[in-house]
Amino acid sequence: MGGIRVVARIRPQQNTTVERDCIVSASSSNGDTSSQPNLVRIPNFKNENEVYSFQFSSVYGQNSTQQTIFDNEISPTIKHLFNGFDVTIFAYGVTGTGKTFTMRGGKSLSDRGIIPRLLSSTYRRCRKIEKDSAGTTAVGITLSYYEIYNDKVFDLLEAPEKRTPTGLHLRDNGGKTVVVGLTERSCESLKEFEKIYDQANVNRSTSATKLNAHSSRSHAILCFKVTLTTGDEVRVSTASAIDLAGSEDNRRTDNGKDRLVESASINKSLFVLAKCVEAISQNQARIPYRESKMTRILSLGQNNGLTVMILNLAPSRSYHLDTLSSLNFANRTKKIETREIENEPITKGYSRPVLTATGPSRQRQPLRPLASTVHNSTIGAKSVAQKGVKSAKSFSVYSDKLRSPGASNHTTKDTTSRLSPLKRSSDAGPSAFSRPAKRRSPDGTNKSLATISRAAVEDMIEKKVTDILAVRALDHSSAPPIPGISEEVQRRLEMLEQKIESQDDSRDQGLSFLLMAKQHAVRGEDKSALRMFMLARDYFPDNAKLRLRIVKLQEKLQKTVAAGGRGSGAMNDISINEDVSRRTQSTDETRDSKEDEGQGGRRGVDDEDYRDPDEISEAAYDTDDSFRYRPKTKKATHQLATHHARHDVGTSYVDTPRTKRLLEIVNSHDMRRLRLLRGVGAKKAEVMIEALCSGEDGDDGGPVVVRSLAQLGQLRGVGVRTVENMRSGLAGP
Repeated sequence: MGGIRVVARIRPQQNTTVERDCIVSASSSNGDTSSQPNLVRIPNFKNENEVYSFQFSSVYGQNSTQQTIFDNEISPTIKHLFNGFDVTIFAYGVTGTGKTFTMRGGKSLSDRGIIPRLLSSTYRRCRKIEKDSAGTTAVGITLSYYEIYNDKVFDLLEAPEKRTPTGLHLRDNGGKTVVVGLTERSCESLKEFEKIYDQANVNRSTSATKLNAHSSRSHAILCFKVTLTTGDEVRVSTASAIDLAGSEDNRRTDNGKDRLVESASINKSLFVLAKCVEAISQNQARIPYRESKMTRILSLGQNNGLTVMILNLAPSRSYHLDTLSSLNFANRTKKIETREIENEPITKGYSRPVLTATGPSRQRQPLRPLASTVHNSTIGAKSVAQKGVKSAKSFSVYSDKLRSPGASNHTTKDTTSRLSPLKRSSDAGPSAFSRPAKRRSPDGTNKSLATISRAAVEDMIEKKVTDILAVRALDHSSAPPIPGISEEVQRRLEMLEQKIESQDDSRDQGLSFLLMAKQHAVRGEDKSALRMFMLARDYFPDNAKLRLRIVKLQEKLQKTVAAGGRGSGAMNDISINEDVSRRTQSTDETRDSKEDEGQGGRRGVDDEDYRDPDEISEAAYDTDDSFRYRPKTKKATHQLATHHARHDVGTSYVDTPRTKRLLEIVNSHDMRRLRLLRGVGAKKAEVMIEALCSGEDGDDGGPVVVRSLAQLGQLRGVGVRTVENMRSGLAGP
């Protein structure tokens, strides 16, 4: 028994990451800087003075190379592969931590990943074995490559247009999960493998997200079988290299519709993997491997071989919670025990002896009558004991060996004292177990064997069919006719449908008025909001909350009139709007009454007296230049926030000690100091630091330096109110 070997690798920092935002470090448990690190240290998210330590088999820092990781961790497994052990290598981590780079690598020779280096070492060892054995041992390598996209298995060695919508299916074969219909190609050289591998990677599903320009949207599994043939003995071992897709936080990736579906499938499979690891660590009876195809193929703890897990980590502060989650998962995974069992060799040309069904060497067990119940068995045994004579069996038993005529006349043993009611009795009489004989006719012939002519059979069939058709005809004729719907009922049904549809339309119109009123109220346009609320009142006359809102707005506008504001215009507009609502209500009542009478619509209203409510509302709204409803867009919101930040905040607090202190805290990029500001939490502080470190507004592409409150209000996630709250929370003038 052995455990899963977990190796941690810390990704190098990106160009936009500030040095002080690096929170993940590698160190040695014995304190020796010259030895290989085996600890990952990361501070607590809530208290940075507290540091967590996670111990693994090996930890590689930001300056580690691909060659170093392969030589120390992957190269020792190759000899086990040729000794008959299966090897599984998989990379785990959140999106953007370098899993695909670790497994596949880059284009240059020094950046080659684990998979190309593993195949290169395998081919070199194949040539060495063939050379040392002087041709007596032949080594063959077959390759298969597939992906799990949206929980469906697709073959990457086939063209995408040949894929089926359902993908390939999984089956269990000898304790292992196999993919039905998967393509396997024989690779004779490393150059042939690189050609096939590069073409297959083109077929893999990748896409760009906000956190990763080449994000993997599927789990990729590369399997190659190594077959060693020495004479009549064949040994097969399998190596699997798995590049798992990273978990994603859609709040940070800004995924669209298709990306959201892919992200949900990825997160679900990784969640099931975490459930499997948790169930194994707790020794639960059921492990949910079959809840996801990825976990069913990976089968942690069930595969017989060596397993190496490469944990990819990001050092920046923005990945703090994701890094802690990955470290906790890896800490549970390293405790899983695996069975390191060597694959048994297969011998060619050996076949087992097949026993013939009949022959002199095979003796058949004679059949015995089976007792239906224990009670019957006991009764039969007692009756035989009383008679003391064994009766003949009611059926004959086939035997390969002939019996002598007197073989059945042996002495009956007295077994009544030792007889068990749960065992069969071979001495039971015909009264308990025999089948009743068939009755025969007095003349000695069986009537069931009487012959029937062909014409008689056809007459019987024709008579039966005629009877069935007659019964069906009677059933159809007895069914009552379906009464038709009169024109009056049809007309009333149509009127009822029109009325229901008009009620739905009126409700939708009222809800749109309420939405516009709330938008005007948020902007501070009380007069326009009052108009919309009064228009919506006609559609919701029994809503007490709406009436209270209208009364409050009217009182607020009256106070504005008393204070010397635009009183006359406001009150005139209110009176105009009340007239609009009254006319709209009267028009709706007229329309409903005409629909009830069946005359339809507004045909009873004179053309001179009728005015469309939309025309009246437009005429009334033209008196106020400030009211023009337009849909609120993201661009308009950004321009409005920029306008307030530049003209309101920037001109009110210039060069005061409190302002300078606020700008100094923001430019420090210190998460702890930002979270102490009023109105700023952990999420908003993280968004502010990302916006400051993104370098989009910097002069030389570096971090942004905020020089005024107006510039601070333009940052992503920061508005006018946030700036005012942050400034008011600081002590000083």
